[in-house]
Amino acid sequence: MNRRTFLQNASIASFGALILPQSLFAYNHQSKKVRVGLIGVGMRGQVHLNELLKREDVEVVALAEPDSRMIERCNKIFERNNKKPVQYFSKGEYDYRNLLKIKNLDAVVISTPWEWHEIQTLESMKAGKIVGLEVCGALNLEECWKYVDCYEETKVPIFMMENVCYRRDILSVFNMVRKGKFGTIVHGQGGYQHDLRNVLFNDGKQPYGGGVEFGDKGFSEAAWRTNHYVKRNGELYPTHGLGPVATMMDVNRGNRITHLTAMASKQAGLTDYIVKQAGENHPNAKVQFKQGDIVQTILKCENGETILLTHDTSLQRPYNLGFRVQGTNGIWQDIGSGGFNQGFLYFENEMEKNHKWTNSEEYLKQYDHPLWKKYEKQAEGAGHGGMDFFLINDFIECIKNNREFPFDVYDLATWYVVTPLSEKSIAENGSSQVMPDFTRGKYKTRKPIFGFENNI
Repeated sequence: MNRRTFLQNASIASFGALILPQSLFAYNHQSKKVRVGLIGVGMRGQVHLNELLKREDVEVVALAEPDSRMIERCNKIFERNNKKPVQYFSKGEYDYRNLLKIKNLDAVVISTPWEWHEIQTLESMKAGKIVGLEVCGALNLEECWKYVDCYEETKVPIFMMENVCYRRDILSVFNMVRKGKFGTIVHGQGGYQHDLRNVLFNDGKQPYGGGVEFGDKGFSEAAWRTNHYVKRNGELYPTHGLGPVATMMDVNRGNRITHLTAMASKQAGLTDYIVKQAGENHPNAKVQFKQGDIVQTILKCENGETILLTHDTSLQRPYNLGFRVQGTNGIWQDIGSGGFNQGFLYFENEMEKNHKWTNSEEYLKQYDHPLWKKYEKQAEGAGHGGMDFFLINDFIECIKNNREFPFDVYDLATWYVVTPLSEKSIAENGSSQVMPDFTRGKYKTRKPIFGFENNI
């Protein structure tokens, strides 16, 4: 038996059927529930746990988490959902490997620090567990190829868990794009424009973060995320901005990103924050953070479109991901966080060339996406304004109904690789970087599936 056959048979044993080339998923319909394990249940993983526990078609089987404080928080989530706590794998950072040995486990959701994504995802796939992977940027180019190669060898799929693609106003604009409202799409913008200073410096002593500690003295993301700002300089978190625009431009499905260039401003925001909070004599005020406060990355598509991403997390500012969609017939400019009453539109022909923005509320309601019309009630109270319901719902429904994931391993590799490519571009004073074709030419015939009604 060769390695490929062995891995496929391992997938059969855990999932109940062979994953055929023409059908990514083959669900065991004799089972009434998808059995899921969670690897990493920090603050983000707890959101996923809460959403999974609400569902009658899911059984959460086990959690892997080395931090006892997070396990205590998870116990309260089980209690709130009237569920009994499950098996924990908490004996060190590698105890997740024992979770992967559970034979009748169908899938895992991975929400761990970024440096763990590669090893945990690859080991999960090789164990025959379908993967839902939280978003970030890759540590290097090789990581992205490993995801692709492992999928093509094992046929165990990955769902990239990018929730912003499900934001209500974005799905409405997506709907308008699909219906030709903007004409020919020429340009898109997005980013991660979010003041994270209370996250990057968090001693765990205040309810909503705060203090100036990170690393060994930090709590939650401050324990690991801030170190990336010390050591790296690039577009560290590309998928929130890129994902929605990429779906509108059919990236990896008839189109592809061919190259990018990036530049970064100086760093001042994090040092300024520490000094204002704790004084210039605090040890962390002397830390040399490498990450520029504002990083801008321009991507070029094969079909001629451009995309601008902005990473802005180290300065004071209101939250806004800065989306813009521009075509020959119209333009949408996002100024808020997802409500129908935020943002502006301009359609020249309908507005008699008055060159004045109109509030987007009327148009966004008119083009409200069928996903939101169908699941609005179920999404009430879910994280990030309902987006997290849709994220988990797509993950589970695709598994149950033998459907292809809307964001797959090729999207993951393409969106993740923006980070190391932007780092290299910045280090080389804005040099152009070639974007690999992770589909190996398959993008030419792959059809768009995200957001289409037959995939709801």
